[in-house]
Amino acid sequence: MFNSLSDRLTATFKNLRGKGRLTEADIDATVREIRRALLDADVAVPVVRAFTAAVKERALGLEVSQALNPGQQIVKIVNEELVGILGGETRRIRLAKNPPTVIMLAGLQGAGKTTLAGKLSKWLKGQGHSPLLVACDLQRPNAVRQLQVNGERAGVPVYAPHPGVSSEFEAATGDPVAVARQGVAEARARLHDVVIVDTAGRLGVDAELMQQAADIRAAISPDEVLFVIDAMIGQDAVNTALAFNEGVDFTGVVLTKLDGDARGGAALSVASVTGKPVMFASTGEGLGDFELFHPDRMASRILDMGDILTLIEQAEQSWDKDEAARMAKKFADQEDFTLDDFLAQMQQIRNMGSMKKMLMMMPGAANMREQLENFDEREIDRVEAIVRSMTPHERLAPKIINGSRRARIARGSGVHVSEVNGLLERFTQAQKMMKKMASGGGIPGMPGMAGPGGFGGPRKTKAAAAKGKKKARSGNPAKAAQELQEAEARRAAARAAAPTGAAFGGQQDFDPSAMNLPKGFEKFLGK
Repeated sequence: MFNSLSDRLTATFKNLRGKGRLTEADIDATVREIRRALLDADVAVPVVRAFTAAVKERALGLEVSQALNPGQQIVKIVNEELVGILGGETRRIRLAKNPPTVIMLAGLQGAGKTTLAGKLSKWLKGQGHSPLLVACDLQRPNAVRQLQVNGERAGVPVYAPHPGVSSEFEAATGDPVAVARQGVAEARARLHDVVIVDTAGRLGVDAELMQQAADIRAAISPDEVLFVIDAMIGQDAVNTALAFNEGVDFTGVVLTKLDGDARGGAALSVASVTGKPVMFASTGEGLGDFELFHPDRMASRILDMGDILTLIEQAEQSWDKDEAARMAKKFADQEDFTLDDFLAQMQQIRNMGSMKKMLMMMPGAANMREQLENFDEREIDRVEAIVRSMTPHERLAPKIINGSRRARIARGSGVHVSEVNGLLERFTQAQKMMKKMASGGGIPGMPGMAGPGGFGGPRKTKAAAAKGKKKARSGNPAKAAQELQEAEARRAAARAAAPTGAAFGGQQDFDPSAMNLPKGFEKFLGK
C-alpha cells in the first residue's frame, strides 16, 4: 500500500547521508520533498501542512544541530511525527464491564464491512472470546447470506432472523433496528461476551441511511462503533470520515484493503482529521489477514525500517511449540537434519501466511521489492511436492537418490529433473551448515563465527594453500606415464638420501668410544 510513499521518503533521506552538518537550505529541501511525497500519496492537505511544519520546526532546533548524525536525527523526527498522525499509540477494544460487549460496524457500501465482520469475529475468537454476529444489513442483496458464510468459515454463530433481499429489484421489508436489538438480547441469553452488528452500507452521505445507523446506535448503545473505510479511497476519505463522525459518532477506524496498490493517504489522514484512532487493519482477502493496528510499526514500515515485532507475533501464534522443541533437541543432540525435518519446517512457515508479506516486514525490504514482487508463492508447493514424492528411506538418506530415482521423483511431483537436483544440492548445503552449527563451529563464511571464512576460524595462508595444492596430471597418456616415472624416481632418490636409524635422524651405527660418555654408560648402548 505505501510502496510509493516509502520509496519517495527513502530516496529523500539518502541525500542526507554522510553530512556532518545540515544547513537551513538542506532542511528546506528535505521538507519540500516530504511534502510532495505526502501529497502524491493522497494525504489530506491540512494533515500535510501540519506534518511538514512540525518536522521543519524540530529539524531547525537543537536536537538536529547538536546531533552526531543529523541525517539519522531527521529520520527519527519524521518517524515520530508519522506515529503521531497515525494515532500515537495502539488502541484496543474496550470491553464492557457487564457482557456482552457490543461492537457496531458502519461505513460506505463496498468498503468491506461484511467481510471484516467475519475477520473481526475470528480474531476475537482467537483471543478467547465467544462472539456472535448479527445481520442487520437487510438492503444489500445477499448480504445476510454472505455474513452467514463468513460466520461458518470463522466458526462463529450468526443471528439472522430476517433473510434480507436477494436481488436489487426486491424492496427491503425488515426492520434493522429491531434485528439489532433482538441480536443483543440473544447474545445475552446465550452468554456470548461480544456482539458484532453488521449494518447496511451507504452509497454516499445518504441522510436516510445515516439516520438508520444513528437509530441502531441509539437502540443498542454499543461500546464501540467502528468506522470501516477503504484505504484506497484517496482524498475523499476525509469528507466521508467527517460525515460519519457527525452522523454516528464512531469511536475507532478500521482500514481495509491495505494490501492494494493505492497510495494509502487515507490511513495517514483519517486519524489526524477526526481525532479517532485507527484500531484494526485488513491486509488481505483471507479471514486471517487481519491485525491490530500499531502506529509505531506502521510508521516503521513506511520508512522501510521493517516490522520485526509483528513478524515475531505471527510466528508465536502459528508456530508449533512441540515441533520447535523437537527440532531444538535434535539440534542439541547433533542429529542429522533430514528431508522430513525440512518438510516440517516448511509447514511451519506456511502456517505463518504469505512468504512475500513476511519478507516485506524485514528492514530494507524496499531494496529488493522487485525480486519480492516476482517471487512465486507456488514455489513452496513445488518443493513440498518433490519431497513428498520421495520414499521415507530417501528422505532419511538423500545420498541414495541416484539418476533413476531422481527421474521418478520428478515424474511424481510434476517438475523437471533439474529442479530435483537443485533442491537436493540446496538441502545438502543446509545439512552441512546445520551440522557445523550443532558442533559449535558456527556458520561457515559468517564474520564473527568459527569456521572457514569467518573471523573465528583458521585461515590458510598463501604458502599453505600452495603447499596443499597438488600438481595436475597431464591429459596425454604418454606424458602422464613419463611424469609418473619421474615422480617415482624422485621419491626413490629421497629415500636413499634420507638417514636411517633413529627416529630423530641419527645414525644407528656409531662408535661409542668417540663420544665423551661417563664410565660404565656403554652397557646402556649395547646392540
